[in-house]
Order: sequence, then C-alpha cells, then structure tokens
Amino acid sequence: MYVPKHFAADEDVVRDLLVNHGAGNLVTNTGDGLLATLLPFIYDPAVGELGALLGHVARNNEQWKAPALGESLAIVAGPDVYISPSAYAAKAEHGRVVPTWNYVTAHVYGQLVVHDDAAWLEDVVRRLTTKHEAAFEEQWSVDDAPAAFVAGQLRAIVGLELVITRIEAKAKMSQNRSEADVDGVIASLEARDELVSADAVRAANRRS
Repeated sequence: MYVPKHFAADEDVVRDLLVNHGAGNLVTNTGDGLLATLLPFIYDPAVGELGALLGHVARNNEQWKAPALGESLAIVAGPDVYISPSAYAAKAEHGRVVPTWNYVTAHVYGQLVVHDDAAWLEDVVRRLTTKHEAAFEEQWSVDDAPAAFVAGQLRAIVGLELVITRIEAKAKMSQNRSEADVDGVIASLEARDELVSADAVRAANRRS
C-alpha cells in the first residue's frame, strides 16, 4: 500500500479499526489463483505478537479448502467519503483544487489457520454476535435459538484465523490541507450528514 508519511495511521487508529470494523475482504493466494471472501472478523490481540482476526465461512466455500500460499491478506475498511473541491477555502482563493477521496483502511497480512472444531466455532460465533448485537436495545443471543438448530448451523461453517504478521494502514483524512480547508471539509461533511467521516477528519487533524 502506498502510504505517504502524513497519511500513516497511528497505533490507536489501527487498533480502533480492527476492533470496531464491520467486515473485511479475506484474500488468499492459492494454487488456483487468488480467492476472496467478504466476512466479519473479531480481533483478538492476545494471539501471537500482533493479534489475530477470527471469523468463519460456509463449509461449501472453496477458499478454506485451497491451501494458502505464503501470507494471506485481510482488507479492512473504515469510513470513506468523496470530498468535493467546493469544500476547500482554497477554491475561492486560487481555484487550484481537485476532488479526492478520504478514507481509513488497513491491509492486515498473516498466516491463515483453518479450524474445523465445533467448540472453537461456537466461541467465535458468540463473540461476533455479542459485538454486533451491542448496538440493539433488544439483543439477540445464540441461546435464543434451539440448541439442535445451532449445532446444525455450526456444522455448516468452518473457522478461519488470520494470525497477523504485519499491518499496513492508512488514514487519509485531509491532513495535507490547510487549517481553513480542513474546517471546510468538516463543515461540508456535517452538512451532508457524513458525521463518522467528519469526526475522523477532526481526529486526524487535532491541533495543539
């Protein structure tokens, strides 16, 4: 990933992204070429030196069956949004502005481990459910479903663990713009109700 110095994501941004992201694209290099699946992950910092991403795929998905050659890659995305030149104060000053895209993303590399074990799978499913149900006032639990039904569902999936070896992360949030341009970007995003991206721009450009 091309990461100019002013767009390098710090450890707090990376950790927040891994803990709170929705889903990521898992890409593996196999003897049959590249395979990819979009799936939700749980970040477990206690695994290895850099942590691991835990998830699962359908048993019928060919990706887990084809041995991964070398490192595998999970592409995890944070907020992303179009930035119009009209948001910049510089547009009125000299007009030398162009559109761009603001975004936060991480390329997470690691060794892929396959888990075909009901207990491991149930733990991951419960953790994923707890994470994503937290936003609901009335939270669904795995225990709300019949045990036999849950057991059948677990037999239909296979666990995946990406033990992280390195992370390349980028937070491109207008850090290369002037203070007036940054203020304009934040105001434009708030007017468009892009509040998550507005907060990300504000956080990336904190002033002492």
